[in-house]
Amino acid sequence: MVEARRRFARLVAQPEASIELAHAALLVAAEERPGLDVEHYRARLYELGLTARERIAQAGDANSIAALNKFIFEELGFAGNQSDYYDPRNSLLSDVLERRTGIPITLSVVYMEVGRRAGVRVEGIGLPGHFVVRAEDANGEPVLVDPFNGKVVDADDCQERLDTIYGGQAPLTDAHLQPVATREILARLLRNLKGIYAQAGLYQRALSIIERILLVAPGALEERRDRGALLAQLGRYSEAIVDVQAYLTGARNPPDAERVTEQLKQMQLQLARLN
Repeated sequence: MVEARRRFARLVAQPEASIELAHAALLVAAEERPGLDVEHYRARLYELGLTARERIAQAGDANSIAALNKFIFEELGFAGNQSDYYDPRNSLLSDVLERRTGIPITLSVVYMEVGRRAGVRVEGIGLPGHFVVRAEDANGEPVLVDPFNGKVVDADDCQERLDTIYGGQAPLTDAHLQPVATREILARLLRNLKGIYAQAGLYQRALSIIERILLVAPGALEERRDRGALLAQLGRYSEAIVDVQAYLTGARNPPDAERVTEQLKQMQLQLARLN
């Protein structure tokens, strides 16, 4: 576990363009799965990419995205885990490659990494509450693909998805369709795991996830706040107070200031009782 964290920290400390998304995601999985052979799964992605390149060549450039989709969704059978969405395995790239099911962001990572190795330009698109990809066909035309549902979509489909999640209160904008950086994808993947572990009361595991989020996004004050809350749950009040104070000092007019300030007072009281 320690070695996986060290390797992850070294990788995400590099410039954005030097961070290999799949490698970083597999190192996340390696900390959750001690002994995981990261290079085995990197090699598997490489092999899948080579096969995808062959399928695209057979189909012809005009059908490149259709051929890639057929390979990933039909031949390999990657699909969204509709029945057990919050299974933590859905957020671990190694498990997703083995089980061929996951959540939108991990399935998008598979699509992006296989597509890239096949010579297709693919970018991640982080919609609110969902994640899709944008692939370029041989003519440079963009095509939106929803890997969770295994199909090509358009802006209207994305709006329909937002309506389902937010009850029509979240209109799709151009900003929603902009590609997201590798660091943002990793942070989003990690936040999914954080939420699953915290909801299950696995505070130590959730804490380890936040520590990695802060390696990817050191300035994420909300993560300092959440780490403080988890540290308090673990009885580590001195550390919790430092994090919560950092949030309240650094965040600009946070909407939860009153609630967090009250939590801080409770932490200080708990600490005083221990002294």
